[in-house]
Amino acid sequence: MGDSVPTPAVLVAGLHGTARAATVERLLAKHPGSLAIHHDLSDVARGHVRRSVRDATRVLDRADVRLAHGCVTCTVREDLLPQLVLLAPTAALLVVDLWDSVEPRSVAEAVDCAEAQEVLRLTAVLTALDAEAMPDDITRGERLSQVGKPAAAGDQRYLAEVLARQLEYPTGLVLHGGDEDDRHLSRAVLTHLAPFTPIHTISSLPSVTGASVCTGELAERVDPATAQLPCDAQTDEIVTAVWRSRRPLHPGRLFEAVDELVTESVRSRGRFWLATRPDQLLAWDAVAGIVSVEDAGPWLAALPEAAWELVPPARRLAATLDWLPDRGDRVQHLVFTGPDLDPAHFRTLLDSCLLTEMEEQAGPDAWARYDDPFAPILAIRESA
Repeated sequence: MGDSVPTPAVLVAGLHGTARAATVERLLAKHPGSLAIHHDLSDVARGHVRRSVRDATRVLDRADVRLAHGCVTCTVREDLLPQLVLLAPTAALLVVDLWDSVEPRSVAEAVDCAEAQEVLRLTAVLTALDAEAMPDDITRGERLSQVGKPAAAGDQRYLAEVLARQLEYPTGLVLHGGDEDDRHLSRAVLTHLAPFTPIHTISSLPSVTGASVCTGELAERVDPATAQLPCDAQTDEIVTAVWRSRRPLHPGRLFEAVDELVTESVRSRGRFWLATRPDQLLAWDAVAGIVSVEDAGPWLAALPEAAWELVPPARRLAATLDWLPDRGDRVQHLVFTGPDLDPAHFRTLLDSCLLTEMEEQAGPDAWARYDDPFAPILAIRESA
């Protein structure tokens, strides 16, 4: 018997259940012999998950799954992956219908694993969006637990941050519902937040049975050191402003500016460095007024040249493009998006957070003595 071809698998993510269901239905109808698997995580906090498998016409199987530790990772490892491997020989296409607040990256990387590659190949990651709800949801500051969508006991994530990650990671976005004005606004928002990702409708879904997706490349699109950040743009009232500099940021002045930066924009992200931490690449991630600052590892300029061989090629390329003799790859590169955002004001505010010429001339020994209000935040992250 010849080698069998691995069965294509597509992930469909999204907080908006109606849009996700419509996308899954369309995929099942378009691909005879396809199967969809869904894990209902509404009771996952108690270690209880309901799994269903269906084809285009009916539910074929339902089961209650008990997990030792109620979380998405456990569900994927202990039940989703084994089920996909089991179903693969009988299906033309496997559609993974992800529960509302599940972020697609962790599932995509689990499915795209060495153990399953002989029977499964990940061919698309889609996020389905309700065109009426999406523009509002990306501005909402509630936690998932407040809106009844936690994906685990103690899930502290915010609705808008999960939606942002669902938008920025996938290979395609699918708009559903709403009227013409809703769809126009949604497309405008998505053009700013995910400018490199194709936008589809239910009736124009892309092929999902072609070449395998490289999850490494998807990760590089969103990881802070290599992220493909949006460019300056304006669509109707929505504005995206890019700020770049090679000079160090003063930690105290930037910290004082954070509230204004995140409340006057809806979404912002990027990479930056503080004068007090010249070796650390810091990641900036903010949505709906909630900001996260994390240590994303060293700048390549802080590593011995021999260590560069251990760094992924995309990271080395990104560093090379940003390289300056006196700074290496250290760069301030932040992008802000919001309605009626004033780019000149943002750039002036951020420029005022940079070291002055006199401060810069004082050198790293002087910078190290600055008070660093980010230190407690980064210490918590590092110990978590």
